Amino acid sequence: MDLSHRIASISESLTLAISSKAKAMKAKGIDVIDFGVGEPDFDTPEHIKQAGIDAINQGFTKYTPAAGTPELRQAVADKLKRDNDLDYPPAQIIVSCGAKHSLFNVILALCQEGDEVIIPAPYWVSYPEMVKAAGAKNVFLPTDESTQFKITPQQLDNVITPDSKVLILNSPSNPTGSVYTPDELQALAELILDTDMYIISDEIYEALVYDGTVHKSIASFSPEIRERTIVVNGFSKSYAMTGWRLGYAAGPKEIIDAAIQLQSHSTSNACSIAQKAGVAALNGDQGCIRAMVAEFDKRRKRMVEALNAMPGITCVEPKGAFYALPNISEWFGEEIHGRKISNSMDFATVCLEEGKIAIVPGSGFGDDRFVRFSYATSIENIEEGMRRMEEALR
Repeated sequence: MDLSHRIASISESLTLAISSKAKAMKAKGIDVIDFGVGEPDFDTPEHIKQAGIDAINQGFTKYTPAAGTPELRQAVADKLKRDNDLDYPPAQIIVSCGAKHSLFNVILALCQEGDEVIIPAPYWVSYPEMVKAAGAKNVFLPTDESTQFKITPQQLDNVITPDSKVLILNSPSNPTGSVYTPDELQALAELILDTDMYIISDEIYEALVYDGTVHKSIASFSPEIRERTIVVNGFSKSYAMTGWRLGYAAGPKEIIDAAIQLQSHSTSNACSIAQKAGVAALNGDQGCIRAMVAEFDKRRKRMVEALNAMPGITCVEPKGAFYALPNISEWFGEEIHGRKISNSMDFATVCLEEGKIAIVPGSGFGDDRFVRFSYATSIENIEEGMRRMEEALR
């Protein structure tokens, strides 16, 4: 069968592939601790679930406008003003089937053959594949622990060309957990304003920050940079609503209109029931987020402490999201249980087969020196998983 060249160029998501392998092992009765998937282990808060139940009972089960219900678009506008100091009318907001869908819509609306999309690495696995689907070219900008995995204006300036169309910025970051400071964001914004580029600002982890770290949207620094920025966010991480599939984007009207036009011919609207739940999430008590963040913080500290105590491993303490990204490159060239470790996939394979823990190779995130752990699991799982890993490495 002859598939399109765009589909043929797209790779499978390594995070989902590792999770699938771990689930297959569990189905055979093997006790695997999964540090692979980026999903909160908490249940959706009760008041949000109840809003979904009420929507079903009230018959709110029909099509909605493709861009989302007026009620939810207004709630998103209110949230952006309240939390991010961003003024967007509902007409400049699109509600989609998850933040991933919002990103896909925006990238397809903005990018085409000949365009370059700059992506700091390590990066979330789906960014490059979305760029490929749009026919554009990925330009990766490597980072490391010395800058806490954050790019500098000079680094960015060095790779900008006349074909540069978009910078994808993810803060707090998956997979690094890094968070840009307001000063760092302002410096990047000033550089972008000297170009014709846009910024796609993926802020899905904005509520999950630690140690007094403050999240700020790059779009909030000036009206000029707001006109160059598309803010993407959603409900999956902050409200433990991964399965509800609900996200949104806000940006210049021409770009949002194009995304709406595209969505109207793909999924149409996001789930009507999920949209009602989304209104309850944004307009309701935010204490549920604070409780989750407090628990994530305990897990973060315990995992990073344990990783840094292991031989041949170093791990920068993340300031946001729920991931740790340890450097395991000192193990390259060594043998563990008879397997020579040449790359992150070898290391992850040994951890899964010998330690019965699932982690994601850094190769999927654009840097083979690392592996990603999610600490969106219980303290008990973290303690046991770290014990298994240490034993496997011995």
